[in-house]
Amino acid sequence: MSANPVVLIVEDDRQAGRLLGEIFAEQGYRVVSALTGPDGIRLARTARPDLVLLDLMLPFKSGDEVLASIRASSQVPVIVVSARETTRSKVDLLRMGADDYVTKPFDVDEVVARAEAALHRAGGACAARTVHETAGLVLDETEHRAAAGGRELALTSTEFGLLTVLMRAPRLVFSKPQLYAEVWGESVGYDERTVNTHVSNLRRKIREACGADPIRTVWGIGYTLRPA
Repeated sequence: MSANPVVLIVEDDRQAGRLLGEIFAEQGYRVVSALTGPDGIRLARTARPDLVLLDLMLPFKSGDEVLASIRASSQVPVIVVSARETTRSKVDLLRMGADDYVTKPFDVDEVVARAEAALHRAGGACAARTVHETAGLVLDETEHRAAAGGRELALTSTEFGLLTVLMRAPRLVFSKPQLYAEVWGESVGYDERTVNTHVSNLRRKIREACGADPIRTVWGIGYTLRPA
């Protein structure tokens, strides 16, 4: 990731898009904007953004379609910024691969905090290579790669962040608030559904790769990583 990360803002409301652009430009980001779904898909490929802020109600192609297109070829962090706030739509979007969700009208500090947390999860250069191996899993923090049963996992930055926390301290039980603070950051408000959904996505990908699920649910507390 570059010193001045590129943020792609896919938003058909010109006023909201302009406000987001100004906010992130002030924070040192390079801003690229799209007003329609097809333009968002095209710029996600050509501009190679480090982060995508995605509205759902877009012309020609919906935000859901844009997200699906991005996830077909990229694990770039995607934060949905939308007025649609039902539990079902939020959980569905997280299952589709969105990293986070901000409801309009948004708080400026919250959007920036969530963006910074997403970029942190996406990883940066480390001074020394850090590789963890346990329970049939291998995770390389430096190269931002993980594998299960010898098969590489296509993880979003959020899923990779969760797996990193669990693999750094296998057998330690992490509460859901602890995982949220570690992965999303203390400055971002806790959301249990978000943790549950991303852990569910992570478990599914591991099972598909190796047929096993080393992530254990400790009822009433949270999650831990243990071999079967």
